[in-house]
Formats: sequence, C-alpha cells, structure tokens
Amino acid sequence: MSGPEIEAEPGTVYLVGSGPGDPDLLTVKAARLLEAADVVLHDKLPGPKIIDRLPEARREDVGKRAGGERTPQSEINERLVELAREGKSVVRLKGGDSFVFGRGGEEAEYLAAHDVPFEVVPAVTSAIAAPAVAGIPVTHRDHASSVSFVTGHEDPTKPESTVDWEALAATGGTIVVLMGVGRLPDYTDALLDADMAPETPVALVERGTWPGQRVATGTLETIVDVRDAEDISPPAVTVIGDVAGTRESVVDFLQNEYGAAADAEPGAEE
Repeated sequence: MSGPEIEAEPGTVYLVGSGPGDPDLLTVKAARLLEAADVVLHDKLPGPKIIDRLPEARREDVGKRAGGERTPQSEINERLVELAREGKSVVRLKGGDSFVFGRGGEEAEYLAAHDVPFEVVPAVTSAIAAPAVAGIPVTHRDHASSVSFVTGHEDPTKPESTVDWEALAATGGTIVVLMGVGRLPDYTDALLDADMAPETPVALVERGTWPGQRVATGTLETIVDVRDAEDISPPAVTVIGDVAGTRESVVDFLQNEYGAAADAEPGAEE
C-alpha cells in the first residue's frame, strides 16, 4: 500500500471502507490513511490480504472473539472515542463501504455526540463489486433498470422484518442481498410467495475478490439446494434477477485472479 505520504490528523477518526477485499481495489486515500494511522480497528470483512499488510502493533481486531462472540458495537464506539482523545489518528476499517450496511452511520453519530472529529472515506461496496468480478452487472439495459440493496442480517431486536419482499418482487429489477446466506430459504420463499417467477436466475458470490472466490448459480426455486450442495458460506452476496443469467454468456472469457471462474454445480469437484 505504497504511495505519497498523507497526514492523518491526531485525534481524528477515519471511517474507511476497504472495498470488497482485494488490496488493489482500495481507494488511494484509504491506502494512504492505513499507512499513516496510529491505530486501525478492523473486523474480518476487509479481507485477509488487506489485514495481513497491517503491522500487528498498529491494528486491533474488533470482529469476532474467541468462541464466536462478537465485539459489541457499544465497545467499538467507546474505543474509537478513547483512542481519539489520546491524540491518536484512528482508522475504523470496514469491509465494502462503511455506510452500506456497515454501521458507519451509527459510529459517525456516536463520534459527533462525543465531540470527536471524523472523516468518511467511501469505497466500492461489495454489493456491486462482488457480482461485477463474477461477470454479473447489477443493472443492464435489457434486463434491469433498477437495483435494490437489502441486508440479510437485520437488527435482531426488531419484532419482525421491515423488508417488504412483496414490493421488491414487483419492481422487476435486481435484488442484491448482503450477509444473507444463512437466511436464503426465508427470503427466497418470501419472493416466491410474492409471485416472483420460480425460474428467476440467482447467483451466490462467495468471498468476492478474496482468494478462493466461488460462484454458484441456480434459480429462485433451486438456489437453496445449490447452496447446500456447494457449502456456500459467508461472506457471500446474493444476486436475484435476470442479470444473474447473463453470466453464462461471458464466463468463458472472464479473467481474474480471484478463484474459480466457472459456476459451481451441485456435486461438482472443487
């Protein structure tokens, strides 16, 4: 992550999106801030190649703890304020864009409420990047004039889901679900109940732009079985809509260094 030096102001928190995970897809500003920061607070989603480039002495893992527990958001918020008040320049590094299902908005509000200066450094969200490197455009002149981004991991304290799957099914556009592999049966059933066609193409992009990226494809009716047969696991992005079917016409010519190029088929050998 070399480049011209940049000054990271003492006592400032930088809410930085890392992009989908490939260090080459970091913004220039993000890379410079990572070089200059006194402390980087990160979880696992920025991707191993990015995290491994950070000196251990300057990084704090605030993602999953031993035993599978997660660092509570309240502790992360308090740590950001604590470090800034010590006069340190702090990078809060999130996967994708920190303001797209990354809780960056909550952190910004907390910092402002505690009089801590901060800067937002946008990035390419994995909702767009992961499908793109798999050969899937989220919009297409012939297939989708709109795209909806949905979280598959809503606040567990909500009494019920606030996602209107019936309305999404009626748009005729692309639906991209982040962090939704575990709940795949729930929302595919909801879309089927909303009269979305069972043959609607669906793609799962696992670890988009990470080492070992995989892509599995099916239909709204079959994708759960495909997920189970291929053992697709988080982090993964779900793409629902006709655009997912366009991959078939480009995959044989698609080149990148991210992993398997061809679609995963149930029972296929890795």
